[in-house]
Amino acid sequence: MAMLDERKTAILRAVVEEYITTAQPVGSTHISNAPGVQVSSATVRHDMAMLEQEGFLVQPHTSAGRIPTDKGYRFFVDHLAPSGPLDKQAAQQVGDFFNQAHGRLEELLSRTTDLLANLTHHAAVVVGPSAQAAVVRSVQVVGLSPRMAMVVAVLSNGQVENQTIELDDDTSDNRLAAATAHLQATMIGKILGATSLAPTTGDADLDRLCGQAVSALRLAGDDNPAFVGGTASVANAFDAVDVVRSVLTTLEQQYVVVSLVRDVLDRGLSVAIGAEHGLEPLVSCSVVVKSVVVEGERLGTVGVLGPTRMNYPQALATVDVVSDRLGRCLAEG
Repeated sequence: MAMLDERKTAILRAVVEEYITTAQPVGSTHISNAPGVQVSSATVRHDMAMLEQEGFLVQPHTSAGRIPTDKGYRFFVDHLAPSGPLDKQAAQQVGDFFNQAHGRLEELLSRTTDLLANLTHHAAVVVGPSAQAAVVRSVQVVGLSPRMAMVVAVLSNGQVENQTIELDDDTSDNRLAAATAHLQATMIGKILGATSLAPTTGDADLDRLCGQAVSALRLAGDDNPAFVGGTASVANAFDAVDVVRSVLTTLEQQYVVVSLVRDVLDRGLSVAIGAEHGLEPLVSCSVVVKSVVVEGERLGTVGVLGPTRMNYPQALATVDVVSDRLGRCLAEG
């Protein structure tokens, strides 16, 4: 990344901050009085022309002012954005929310999405821990018909997993009760993703039945619960109808959003701007993400998605605080 001298850096920061605030192309006169700039508007004009040549700014056709490019925002985020603490009122709101948070995991995640969307006015994404990370509180095999049974597990995160299994032979209630007893002995108090079926019962049929039950549960617990909220605010962020349509259509495909935030995190980024995240329909959007970490494990993700013209310092600060509090909430579980 090109390094800019102090004055150009100050000018770029002023342009980005002004454009984030007003959504109007920024002219040189306005910038000449900005903090850290304080030079004539002729000098600013010259520097802005240089910044444009270097790809940090661009001039929309109809306008005398300039707006930041993705490269300009990237420089701003990497070198300039003071990611200060969250403002008092927002911090208070986050605190109140998590102090009162209880109930089912899904409800907590869904309401966290709304909280993020309200604080940032962007679309919000919250991906929770898969049931694999939860501890088994109780487990039972219930007969539905001679060749069908349902395996039910209640997990420490408040989720109830139930999966139907098909049985090879007619299976008596006594057999199912024996399977239940064995599963309770081997699974309760263990993390779902870590349960394996040792020790075996010494009865091959019973072992097979228990094995089926465990596989079914682990399959069920594989998905990470994900929520996307606040999409309406994204619609307000763009003037062009076709942009709004392509963004909203993409946000409706939850798995796309989930793999997007996972991908950004896997690349070690907390901010992906415009084309950087590689998702064509969201090329006019940026994503700010943070892992939810519980006892050193990455168990979920919190993120916001908005126009590239988002207030990055505020988005970063909000996502930071919310992911931290959500992690603590899940740890107390």
